Amino acid sequence: MNAPALRVRGLCVSYGAIEAVKSIELEVPAGELVALIGANGAGKTTSLKAIAGLLPWSGSVELFGREIRGAPAHQLLGRGLALVPEGRGLFARMTVAENLQMGAFTRRDAGIAEDFEKMYERFPRLKERARQLAGTLSGGEQQMLAMARALMSRPRLLLLDEPSMGLAPLLVERIFDVIREVSEGGISILLVEQNARLALEIAHRGYVMDSGQLSLSGPAASLLHDARVREAYLGESL
Repeated sequence: MNAPALRVRGLCVSYGAIEAVKSIELEVPAGELVALIGANGAGKTTSLKAIAGLLPWSGSVELFGREIRGAPAHQLLGRGLALVPEGRGLFARMTVAENLQMGAFTRRDAGIAEDFEKMYERFPRLKERARQLAGTLSGGEQQMLAMARALMSRPRLLLLDEPSMGLAPLLVERIFDVIREVSEGGISILLVEQNARLALEIAHRGYVMDSGQLSLSGPAASLLHDARVREAYLGESL
């Protein structure tokens, strides 16, 4: 039996005396898309940052069966983990092409040029703006670039933090089409998303986070029809 792409056990993260993530346990099976939903401040972004090596944590985190305790973010990138952070985290004074190049900085193979073309095929707007500074792009274009930059590392596990935030509905639809395509291509995904309905509609399974703890989990379709989820996160009065 293959190891899951991600296995988290007893993950705790604190900011000083404040315990932001309280001993959570979750898994992302290889090749699956898992959604993590919850209210603002629930601890979702903190969890992703910890898993990606950007925050200190305690507990156990395994990436494809290997414990990653103490591994810095750049080493995790080399092991196949990529994060698209909330706010996109682009290099604003570098061009679109330079940002994409930075996404591949751990690679030494001959396929980088080919992947550039793949990103430009997937996001034609980026090809049009290849020489434009990333900081001058629209919000939707920046999100496309952030996702393309992460994919340039050829990740096996992709962490997505609020990819639809601040985008117009048509752009949200396009971004979610790409997420679905990436998932269908075999890349494992852990998706943190404010739009619970959209996230659960494309996910295989999901988790609900509340006040630093996981309160519900199960197949995404089941959560989508769960009365508690519908009332708290889908805006449906029961």
